[in-house]
Amino acid sequence: MAEARFVRRFGAAERLQHAVLFVSFLGLAATGLPLFFSDAVWARPMARLFGGFGVTGTLHRIFASLLVGVFLAHVAWIFTRLARGDRGLLWGPTSLVPQPRDLVDLFHHFRWFLWRGPKPAFGRYTYWEKFDYWAVFWGMVIIGGSGLMLWFPELFARFVPGWVFNVALLVHGEEALLAVGFIVTIHFFNSHMRPHKYPMDLVMFTGVVREDEYAVERPLEYARLRDEAALDSRLAPSPDPRFVRRARAGGAVAVAIRLTLFLLIVVASFTR
Repeated sequence: MAEARFVRRFGAAERLQHAVLFVSFLGLAATGLPLFFSDAVWARPMARLFGGFGVTGTLHRIFASLLVGVFLAHVAWIFTRLARGDRGLLWGPTSLVPQPRDLVDLFHHFRWFLWRGPKPAFGRYTYWEKFDYWAVFWGMVIIGGSGLMLWFPELFARFVPGWVFNVALLVHGEEALLAVGFIVTIHFFNSHMRPHKYPMDLVMFTGVVREDEYAVERPLEYARLRDEAALDSRLAPSPDPRFVRRARAGGAVAVAIRLTLFLLIVVASFTR
């Protein structure tokens, strides 16, 4: 039996950025929820796990700094690649910029959901992956911007009236809650709960995917690599089984945290 071949989908820089984003987001969610739902029955015990509400707030700002740091590093990484002539970042089959084809894929995907047509063929990035990617930029502007105002009120009070801080508090909490809800439901399902990926997609840990799976999941990208004679350059060794086991264990812990946070949101929402 021939040994399975693997295609590299994400490099070390991309996986590292995702890992930091992943940890900082979970940290923000875990420390932000007891602050937002401070009157919930579980809020005080949860805050005590972190050392009290004061320490929880400090940890929240630490995770926020980590998130801002990786976001700025990602933006710098993008501009560095552009400066080196990587124009594929801006448009084309390897770009995360939404393009007309994404709307076509969305339309045909919903037709497929309703048994009205075949499943569309996807390229390197699907329309929902692009949505997830750009949602981070939206979140950094809305949630990050309002969070900075609440973190440094004396500074911003020099430029904006007092009522703006009330709006910032509302926007920060509600948008963050929406982000947490989206990540622990929609993003979680798209990444891990699809039938052919259940119970976990390890590509953001290992960076590689089996060639046969890649050809089925992303036939347009696979065909492009093959037609451009670039497929061999993207082949990678199989991931270390020990690393895969550690990745599965870490992923399982993250899944448990996500589901717990979602349950806490549900409990708080229906018992306030």
